[in-house]
Amino acid sequence: MAYSSQAKATLILGLPLVGSHLAQIALHVTDTVMMGWYGVVPLAAVVLGTSFFFIIWVLGAGFSKAVMPMVAGALARGDETQVRRDTRMGLWLSILYGVATYPLFYWSGNLLSFLGQQPDVVEIAAEFLQIAGLGMVPALCVAVLQSYLAALGRTQAVLWVTLAAVGLNAMLAYALIFGHWGAPELGATGAAISSVTVQTASYLLLWAYAAWLPALRKFHLFQNFWRPDWAAFGQVQRLGWPIGLTSLAEGGLFAASALMMGWVGTHELAAHGIALEAASIAFMIHMGLSSAGTIRVARFHGTGEAQELRRAALVAILLSTAVAVLVVTLFLSVPGLIIGIFLDETKAGSAEIMRFGVQLLAFAALFQLADAMQVIALGVLRGLQDTRVPMVLAALSYWVIGIPISYVLAFQMGMGGAGLWLGLVIGLTVAAGSLLARFWLLAPKG
Repeated sequence: MAYSSQAKATLILGLPLVGSHLAQIALHVTDTVMMGWYGVVPLAAVVLGTSFFFIIWVLGAGFSKAVMPMVAGALARGDETQVRRDTRMGLWLSILYGVATYPLFYWSGNLLSFLGQQPDVVEIAAEFLQIAGLGMVPALCVAVLQSYLAALGRTQAVLWVTLAAVGLNAMLAYALIFGHWGAPELGATGAAISSVTVQTASYLLLWAYAAWLPALRKFHLFQNFWRPDWAAFGQVQRLGWPIGLTSLAEGGLFAASALMMGWVGTHELAAHGIALEAASIAFMIHMGLSSAGTIRVARFHGTGEAQELRRAALVAILLSTAVAVLVVTLFLSVPGLIIGIFLDETKAGSAEIMRFGVQLLAFAALFQLADAMQVIALGVLRGLQDTRVPMVLAALSYWVIGIPISYVLAFQMGMGGAGLWLGLVIGLTVAAGSLLARFWLLAPKG
């Protein structure tokens, strides 16, 4: 295939995935915007709570990410039975993990207090998490079904279900946070109830689509769902846990930065959350392209087409680079406009959040290209089903380099929140370089 054909195929597969990832982050952005309108302390609590939820979710989501290349590779080989086996055991592992981790949400208040967060923020965050934790199982099952459908080329369905979830969340959150339309005013608790409801509804919609669509019935995905398949269980687990730990290393980088920002101050933590939401929107575009790269590389890997495999990876890298350049331009040209979306500027403390948030967006612009390259590299490496060495490279980059440098710059050298974010830039840059080198050394040559 010519590079133009590769790019077209990647975009056909990837654009709906980009849309679904953007819609997914819109769920969190909606809550952040509404909590910003509601108050500074509730906003800081939800920023802390969603970081806590994400760090636990991202570890379990490794199983769903393992399903994507496994299903794509099995489909390329014409093995429909393996498609069902891998997806079903991905759902099993997700359910078991979600149930096992709920105690962390129930006792989250003690954990957050131990980590040195402000008492008024902890009280609200703990109430939020005790409810939000109930959404872990449906959220992980949604991720598995999204990977299954994406590997089958059914990305449009993933997009439309996620868009429906955004609309439902906006209505429920608006009603339950502020007490509109006859609903009680619940603040952060309302945001948690809305999230759990939307996660459950999304799972039911994807389940219905996967189970009843005539073209997908041949896979018999939910037939005898209760029956274990230990061989497939082991395969998904072996590929999935390094993916989860890799994502945990990266997600933990940002979660740890949120915790350390909480030591700096409540206004700084709120600004940190807003800047991260803006950066996360851009990151979701790269995530969609990364998923497309995973599927394309896995298909060519399954059929042994080495030259096409390398071309598919290069196209994904180039597309992601172009997006990163556009985002950098946006962050540097209109930072005040971006931060202002998340704030009611009549609220006390909004001016301080605005000032600090604009500064953080400049650092977010610095790490855009590195963040794009590391997630694309991880995606194409997963297409080769290479997950353990990338896990080690990511852990070293984020936790041996990124976090210690963030801490030293912020607290030992007195740079505060700016130092925290500079450490993020350094960690992500090291990860991007090492992971890209790993792929080009490992990719088969034709």
